[in-house]
Amino acid sequence: MRIAAMAAGAVGGYFGARMAAAGHDVYFIARGAHLRAIRKNGLTIESANGDLHLPHPNVTDDPAEVGPVDVVLFTVKLWDTEKAAELARPLLGPDTRVITLQNGVDSYERIAPIVGLERAIPGVTYVVTVIDRPGVITQTSKFQSIICGTVDGKADAPLAGFVEAAKAAGIPITLSANIERDRWEKFIFLSATSGATAVTRMPMGLVRADPDTRALFRNIMRETWAVGRAKGVAIDESYIDERMAFTDNLVPTMKASMANDLDRGNRLELDWLAGQVCRLGKKFGVPTPVNDTIYAALKLHRMGTPA
Repeated sequence: MRIAAMAAGAVGGYFGARMAAAGHDVYFIARGAHLRAIRKNGLTIESANGDLHLPHPNVTDDPAEVGPVDVVLFTVKLWDTEKAAELARPLLGPDTRVITLQNGVDSYERIAPIVGLERAIPGVTYVVTVIDRPGVITQTSKFQSIICGTVDGKADAPLAGFVEAAKAAGIPITLSANIERDRWEKFIFLSATSGATAVTRMPMGLVRADPDTRALFRNIMRETWAVGRAKGVAIDESYIDERMAFTDNLVPTMKASMANDLDRGNRLELDWLAGQVCRLGKKFGVPTPVNDTIYAALKLHRMGTPA
């Protein structure tokens, strides 16, 4: 398959590299120091699931140099969503599928009007990766998965073809019949991991061990769950207990991507995580005092540290 990883950051670079190693024709869209390092030294994955080095990957900062592909793994930061979707137009053919694996819960709705309703596919991923240094992506925890599916749950041959190819490449991937519920389950969990690890500046091992911060983590999830229920998403409250048990088995050093960005002085996805919970809470009349506090505590950092 012809696949474009847009962009070749921590998530797109990781899954794109796995597909390239399996023999697929993958094009990595990158920029800046990361682009220069990949051109010079290749793309390196340092992973708990096995290291990988692509010595001469297809990498560019211009999608027009690539042309139409079968699948776009759309993984840009949330503030770049519309701009990147516009730049992705040269990658689109009549049967291209653009699978958004971004954080948040509204990426599909933002890209679909740009790339086309027939091409846009909502998805979620559970993976802990970070650009450790230009050209090198590090994965510290073994868990990794992709869930994707059409908004109406109907079969889609191009998407099914990608799912089978990803499975053959060793990527745990599921074709969902209820992607809205799956998106909200990820949103509930990510809102909690990002909010708790960023506001405390601590990894999940310490957050879960302390009774007060453990309660903070749970309360973020419960508020987000309540907002989702008010929106009409059918998620049983037992999901919160299941995620608490899952969290107890995470690598103790794990931090959410927003916490890693905060540590590095980068821009934060705060407005689409805690901020989104707050906005939807107001819309549906659901109190969100914990997320309100998380948002206020991090708001002055959300644009990053001035250079």
